Amino acid sequence: MQLLEPFQSKHLSLRNRVVMAPLTRCRAANPELKPTEIHATYYRQRASAGLIITEASPIMPRGIGYINTPGIYSKAQIEGWKGVTAAVHEEGGVIFQQLWHVGRISHPDFHKGELPHAPSAINPNMKAFTPEGFKPTVTPKAMTVAEIKETIRAYAQGALNSLEAGFDGVEIHSSNGYLVQQFFESCSNHRTDEYGGSIENKARFFFEILDTMKEMGVPLGQVGCRFNPCAHEILGITMSEDSIAVFEYVIQRLNDYGLAYMHLSEPFKDVSHIPYALKSVAGHFRPMYNGVLMTNKGYTRESGNAIIESGLADLVAYGKPYIGNPDLVERFENNWPLSKDNRKTYYTPGIKGYIDYPPYQQDA
Repeated sequence: MQLLEPFQSKHLSLRNRVVMAPLTRCRAANPELKPTEIHATYYRQRASAGLIITEASPIMPRGIGYINTPGIYSKAQIEGWKGVTAAVHEEGGVIFQQLWHVGRISHPDFHKGELPHAPSAINPNMKAFTPEGFKPTVTPKAMTVAEIKETIRAYAQGALNSLEAGFDGVEIHSSNGYLVQQFFESCSNHRTDEYGGSIENKARFFFEILDTMKEMGVPLGQVGCRFNPCAHEILGITMSEDSIAVFEYVIQRLNDYGLAYMHLSEPFKDVSHIPYALKSVAGHFRPMYNGVLMTNKGYTRESGNAIIESGLADLVAYGKPYIGNPDLVERFENNWPLSKDNRKTYYTPGIKGYIDYPPYQQDA
């Protein structure tokens, strides 16, 4: 199967094309929001993946929007992540860290009563996962230009912190209704300055992150990015007539940046009723992008292999299957059945439902 064959590009050398997608698990239940030994065990168990992308990691305290998510902005967090990267590398794995800022998908409870930051003061009307349970989101504070610049530098510093922690690279979370996508979309960006209005202006925040990373010494060949061009009714995002045009502009311009890869999600929900949605995200953007393309769709062993054989993708990211199947690659190799996971323990503290899923041979 091509899915299980090694993959080599200018910036990546992977033992197979199976990628562990980023999965928020909310296990950093400590005051420093740092990874611990159970994080190292969790990622070590899954290190046979060609590439691991970590759970989304806030780049600054202002970027937090969920409980117990390990960050990458403090010394304690960097030291905690060193244990994770060492564990994965001991198993011969490759691991990137996903850099995150939730923007308006947050709550004042995370910010000492202050409002979350966003491109515009538009309430997404969602629920925030706070220490006191789910609470309605509020109307965020529209970021000043100075606050935008500060946040851009936090992304770049987060990337430097990731490299210091031993990661092989980083992925900018530019997807799923979080801060970067909030700048992209007309439903969440009503700005009239240089960060809103035209397609070029709505993309400016993202490209200034890349440019600042480069200026601060981050090799762009160690940077990937994730997009969800057909996000609709996802964390307050609704597609607009110009949504696809924004991503076409961004993705074609990315050809000049030489990134490690581009990670594309197919729609999470049925968007067939939206006239400007895409039937195939990978199929639409593959001809526009000359770099490494990763796809994410809820693939199976067979469908993942098929899309690689079709030429529409180079790598396939698997999310939920990795929760209950730490040995997913071995199960694919031997065509062993997949185990079921427990949805009730996706975001609960502790080891239950986290590092206690056995490999197939032990389970059998």
